[in-house]
Parts: sequence; structure tokens; C-alpha cells
Amino acid sequence: METAASPTSANKKPGFLINRNFALLWSGQSISNVGDFVFSTTLVLWIAAVIARGQTWAPVAVSGVLLATSVPTLLIGPLAGVFVDRWNKRRTMLAMDASRAILIALLLPVAIGKFPIVEQLGAIYTIVFLASACAQFFNPSRFALIGDVVDEPERAHASGLSQTTYSLAVIIGPPLAAPLLFTVGVEWALLLNALSFVASFLAILAVRIPSSANGAAAAPHGNYFQDFSAGLRFFFHNRILFTLFITIIIVMLGAGAINALSIFFTTQNLHTSPNFYGFLDTAQGAGMVLGAILASIFAQRMGVARLFWLSIVALGVGLLAFARLTSFAPALVVLFLLGIALAPVDIAAGPLILHATPKEFVGRVIAVITPTNALASMASTAIAGTLASTVLQGFHATLLGVSLGPIDTIFTGTGILVVLGGLYAMVGLRGVTLAGAEASEPVTAASEGAPQPAAEPG
Repeated sequence: METAASPTSANKKPGFLINRNFALLWSGQSISNVGDFVFSTTLVLWIAAVIARGQTWAPVAVSGVLLATSVPTLLIGPLAGVFVDRWNKRRTMLAMDASRAILIALLLPVAIGKFPIVEQLGAIYTIVFLASACAQFFNPSRFALIGDVVDEPERAHASGLSQTTYSLAVIIGPPLAAPLLFTVGVEWALLLNALSFVASFLAILAVRIPSSANGAAAAPHGNYFQDFSAGLRFFFHNRILFTLFITIIIVMLGAGAINALSIFFTTQNLHTSPNFYGFLDTAQGAGMVLGAILASIFAQRMGVARLFWLSIVALGVGLLAFARLTSFAPALVVLFLLGIALAPVDIAAGPLILHATPKEFVGRVIAVITPTNALASMASTAIAGTLASTVLQGFHATLLGVSLGPIDTIFTGTGILVVLGGLYAMVGLRGVTLAGAEASEPVTAASEGAPQPAAEPG
């Protein structure tokens, strides 16, 4: 039974994990994150090293997993927001975790049995697609629920804790996948991920939701397209959200190139064997852990909005420095520092979104931001890959005594874009303060000049 409870007690200082409700959400999601990274890495290894071993089409088969993960974000994510705003957040999360546990378990017979390759790949793609579709409802529901159970002064700390455990999962999860797959079999990695969703389900089941968050009394119940349009109008009339939207596009149009070309930068610019490529991700992941810890400590002291744009500017400057490197050891150091700058961006974004968004719009706001992030990253990846393969192929020049090649030129452009994104955020978020820093009026749909949600009696 869901009972009324305030997010935090007025006369009790929040603990390290803030309160019981957040501690449960955090612990369940931490376990689930590790399971997810084990699962995703296992799928790549399973397809590349087992199902499609030695086949020329193996890269295409692996890409199919990434496509099956991304398509729901673009197709279902924007549509899920209205339903997330209408439905009970806790029940939605429970339903999605239960569904994902069952879906992953359905892959066990495929892993154990002897099925044709086409059927194996078809089952994997289908399960991954459906699990990713569930995530489009789970993630915004969790985001909204954290806003219900954590008071604004503690949201940056909550975001920092979540980012810290996510970064640790990035470091811990993938290395576990290979031993599980090649030592005890793929079925154990699948079982681990399914059980991680069970653990998350049990943690959410134990959460006691504040009475103000129960049900969907304040949520829209009108025509779907009216509610969807109301969400878009609110989003694009809200100064904070619109600033975040443009900043995300600018930054991701630059940063996506790093993912696409980092392996080539490693071999061509850093003159390093591809065998050492994974250490770069490890260095960045370690930096993100430290950055998340530092951001959760200092966010309220320096201001969440200031932390957001300063971190982006620092990230851009770091990318400019990274583009000029020619050896491996300095690259590890710079990527560690980039990880420190990267973590606070995500940590600050969450509290800013919750501060700017009334409860009844949270699902639809996330339904705009998440696909925008994905689309901008995909566009950046495509543009960077095309430039490196065509216009800039074989490019070499000297500018002010600095030697320029194709990959480092693209990375330099990336750094400039990210710095510009940070400066844009600085201007757009000027004067924005959250509770716990300086007193500020709560942002409502009316105060931002946005339309009120469509609603009908009953």
C-alpha cells in the first residue's frame, strides 16, 4: 500500500543517501546499471565471437543491436511522454522492470538451444527492441519520481550519486561480460541482467510514494494530440528548457564525432596500437567517477546553472587540448580530466529540468530531450564519418605553425562547438537559481508563459 510521506523531513538533515525512498531507487538502479552493461557487452561479444564468428557480415550484425536499441528512442520516446504524465509513475516503473526481466529471460532458450543463425539474430534484435521500448517509459517515470521524493536542495546530490554509480557501472560491467561469456556461457550473463531487473523491481516495490505523487490526478487526460501539443508548447516557451535544448544540440553535434573517430585518432594521431584503445574509455570513466563525486559536493555551493555551463566550457577546452595530442600517456591524463568535466553536465541538467518543469509535464519534457540528444549524436557521428572519409581524407595543413590532419581538425571543430554551447548556456541560464543556493520563485507553466495542460473532468 502506498502511504503518504514527505520527501524529506523538515527537522531532520538528509543523510548521505538523502532519504529512504531515494536510497531504494538508487540501489535498485545501481544494480540494474551493472546488469545492463554486462548485457550490452555480452550481446556484442556473443554476436561477433560466437554467432557470426569469421563471417564478413559480422560488423553489420553487431550494428543491428545498436540499431535495435536506438530506434525505440527515436520512434517511441517522443510518444511515451503523454502516457508517462498520465500514468502512476511507480506502477509504470514496476511494469517496465517486470517486462524487461521476462524479455531477457526469453533469450535463455536461444542461448542454450541450437537455433539457426537467422532465428538467433531475429530473437536478439526483437528482445533488444522491446526492452529499449520499455526503457522509454521507465526512464522518464524514474526521473519524475525522483523529483517527487527528493526536495530541490538535494537534487544535485541525488543526481551526483546516480552519476557516480552509473560511471562505476561503465567501468565494472563490460569487463565482467567476457569472462561470463567465455567461461560459464552467455546464459549466465543473460540471467544476471534479468535478475538485475528483478532487484530493481523489488527496490521500487518498497518505495513509499508521497501522497501528492500518487495516481495521475494532476496529469493530462484530454485528447492525446492535444496533450502532446500542450507539452511541446510548454517546452519551447520555457526559457530554461529551451536553453538546455539548444545547448544539447550544439554540444552533441560536436561531441558525437569523438565516438565515431576516437579509434582512428588512437591509431593515427596517438600512434598507438588498437589493443590499448579500451584504456582511454577507462581513463574517462575514472574521471567521471571523481567528477560526479565533486559535483555532488559543490553543486549547490557554486550554483547548479553555473556548474552546468562552466563544465561544458571546460569540456570544450579539454577537447581542444586533446585534439593536439600525439602520444598515448598524455591522452590518458586529458581524458581523465575530460571525464571530470563531463560528469557535472549530466548532474546539473537533471535538477535544472525538474526546477523548470511542473509535475504534469515531466514525461513530455523528457520525451523531447532524450530523442533530441540521440538525433544530434547520430547526426554528428554521420557528419564526422563522412568528412573524415571524403572531404578531409588525406588532408594536411599548417596553420600558425600548428600541423593539422583530418581527425584532429574535426576534433578541433568539436571543441569549438562545445565551448560555444557552454557560452550559449551561460547567457540563457543567467539569473537561474535553485532552492538551496539563492532564493528563487518556483517555475510554473504560467510563470514561463506556457499553456496550461489540456484536461477534462474525471
